[in-house]
Amino acid sequence: MTVTLEVAEGVGTLRLDRPPMNALDVAVQDRLKELAEEATRREDVRAVVIYGGERVFAAGADIKEMQDMDHAAMVLRARALQDSFTAVARIPKPVVAAVTGYALGGGCELALCADFRIAADNAKLGQPEILLGLIPGAGGTQRLPRLIGPSRAKDLIFTGRQVKADEALAIGLVDRVVPAAEVYEQAHAWAARLAQGPAIALRAAKESVDTGLETDLGTGLAVERNWFAGLFATEDRERGMRSFVEEGPGKAKFL
Repeated sequence: MTVTLEVAEGVGTLRLDRPPMNALDVAVQDRLKELAEEATRREDVRAVVIYGGERVFAAGADIKEMQDMDHAAMVLRARALQDSFTAVARIPKPVVAAVTGYALGGGCELALCADFRIAADNAKLGQPEILLGLIPGAGGTQRLPRLIGPSRAKDLIFTGRQVKADEALAIGLVDRVVPAAEVYEQAHAWAARLAQGPAIALRAAKESVDTGLETDLGTGLAVERNWFAGLFATEDRERGMRSFVEEGPGKAKFL
């Protein structure tokens, strides 16, 4: 399979497996969407890691496959391409990208769909589509400026240049840089810790932040207000507050 979903300790690992560079062809895109939706549905998946293996995250789209597509073919495919990445971005659970080696083009766009990005010290990220006479088509022109700001995003998109891990960390493209051998271990540990948390509250937090970034302040506050009040109907809220009163902060167990 080109993408797999393995579950352990409440963490589902979405593993790209298309050697040698995890090129994101149509089959990978469709499988990614299918498994992202499965991770969304499964109650035993409480957090997700996106991982491409020890050597490379994903070096981008399959250019040979795309070269054979004309305008009409891409008009039909472009929505499916975006939908596959959006399915990952909308997983209503904490998602971390474990980035090793290259994360270019669609690979960078896939990392942008995560809530948190842990990169290897040898990672290189970028949006090189302009060098092909194209622009990013899987969310890069939208998610990248929301993450690092419009000027920095335009620099990367206009030039197509690659950034090393230290610069990616400095501009906010990744959140942590670790030795390459520790990337997956640290990403899984981050996800596993959150997998122990209150699932509905985590979903509420993610949806409130993401919706607020896509709309005006008033609408965002309304989403937050509705979720905040709604959480008072959950068992996790009862357990969390009872534990706080009886045992002190940070002692509640939600599983």
